[in-house]
Amino acid sequence: MDLRKISEKFTVSPQIAVSDMAEIREAGFRAIICNRPDGEGADQPGFQEIETAAKAEGIETRYIPVVSGMVRDEDVTVFGEALSEVKRPALAYCRTGTRSATLWSLHEAKKRPISEILSRTKGAGYDMNGVARRIVNGGRTPTDVGDASYDVVIVGGGAGGISVAASLKSRKRDLSIAVIDPADTHYYQPGWTMVGGGVFEAPETAKTMGSLIPRGVKWIRSAVAAFEPQNNAVVLDGCRVVKYGRLVVCPGLKLDWAGVEGLVETLGHNGVTSNYRYDLAPYTWELVEGMEQGRAVFTQPPMPIKCAGAPQKAMYLSGDAWFRRGVLKNMDIQFMNAGGVLFGVKDYVPALMEYVEKYDAKLNFFHNLISIDGPAKTAKFRVSKPDTEPEDVQVEFDMIHVCPPQTAPDFIRVSPLADAAGWVDVDQATLRHRTFENIWSLGDVMNAPNAKTAAAARKQAPTVAENIVADIAGHSAVAQYDGYGSCPLTVERGKIVLAEFGYGGVLKPSFPSWLIDGTKPTRAAWLLKERFLPPIYWKAMLRGHEWMAKPEKVQVAAE
Repeated sequence: MDLRKISEKFTVSPQIAVSDMAEIREAGFRAIICNRPDGEGADQPGFQEIETAAKAEGIETRYIPVVSGMVRDEDVTVFGEALSEVKRPALAYCRTGTRSATLWSLHEAKKRPISEILSRTKGAGYDMNGVARRIVNGGRTPTDVGDASYDVVIVGGGAGGISVAASLKSRKRDLSIAVIDPADTHYYQPGWTMVGGGVFEAPETAKTMGSLIPRGVKWIRSAVAAFEPQNNAVVLDGCRVVKYGRLVVCPGLKLDWAGVEGLVETLGHNGVTSNYRYDLAPYTWELVEGMEQGRAVFTQPPMPIKCAGAPQKAMYLSGDAWFRRGVLKNMDIQFMNAGGVLFGVKDYVPALMEYVEKYDAKLNFFHNLISIDGPAKTAKFRVSKPDTEPEDVQVEFDMIHVCPPQTAPDFIRVSPLADAAGWVDVDQATLRHRTFENIWSLGDVMNAPNAKTAAAARKQAPTVAENIVADIAGHSAVAQYDGYGSCPLTVERGKIVLAEFGYGGVLKPSFPSWLIDGTKPTRAAWLLKERFLPPIYWKAMLRGHEWMAKPEKVQVAAE
């Protein structure tokens, strides 16, 4: 826990944990204010969990969520009202503490001189100069002049962001590059399926962000508030401005836990789990290990989602564990899919259906989870079959693995970079923005019709790097992305159906069929997933080594 005192009555902090609550009480805090919306991060406890732990320690709580980088005047008003009502001293937190410090600064601007606000926040480790400019400019952050400037700015420090930074540095070492990301920890998210299946331990999937940022690349630990592409500017949390020559946008997507009524309150309890959250994947395995009989429900929301195979991977590994323990006959496995097919590329469906039959799982298509009652252990699904009126059905469960609805992050959806659906609008081959020629995007946030997987980002990063370097040299795009994505479908412990495909569902196998036939479950594919892909991710992909990921050259038509 990192407490940063701003005044005798007010302290801010980065994200706190349930386990911190006794220490917070002992430090004398009488109220906690949460400024971070639920579901913002993959390792974030929900406010309900924090509130329950705080009440047990006699601490008052308030939930005043503010979208990262978007502190509005009305947010400041609500925050000020809360400060006047709660008992002091109070502790406010968000992902890094910046939003809480910003809210305090804007609130206190009515009664304190700006110099004092800057001094107090600086002493706590926060630079509020951008907030001061906003105050002086009547609520607007000017972007004609920046606090910093770089040849290339990369928004997002996930698989795509780190990889493209490393690929750029390997091509042009003299580039000044900045990666903007507020997270302290970088996760190998493809490993969470294996955590939920009892194969990996959760800490194996996490490393510090600082250890992964390529040498010579500036890490800006902040969230993005807005884009002003007409001024080649990015506005950060705290109203700071970063200018760029070229911009790469790859912040991933948003897991919308609140999109299912009642889900946030029961996650991690009452048999409700998800491999889509770092701290919940171990709970999945705990539930699977502990079940001897009952109904296990696995859900999949409407597309697009991160790794479309992940919801059924959880089902297969759970079924395999029960099969090996000899209790499968006591299980009622239900797969509730908002879509109409088991997997979007038909070539892989026959092999998957063999395992659906082996585990005696019932497939329920066009079933979308809309609400959940954890204590009652019931879930409500909206059934929307073609040419029929939608109806709601209630399903009881003993265990439920939830894949949450997923959208582009809020700061992307409201930006000039987004298409009508909220995703970054790019050319699907060059990954260059369709409107702004010095902007590129990759990973889960862009609107190319490919699978949203880490394997896709592995192929996209060299394409973006190659095209940026060509653009700097005054040339047109030289590399193109073919839509490649990979989904290692863990159908049992020790065997995987290695789905590899590109745009239009065209198969894109990386290995000869005598070594790995992706349409069949193989031991070799399991060894690839378990033994080789994690080190390839950490030691190759994130370091700019483009093994089996060389960018495809743009085909120039003959005159």
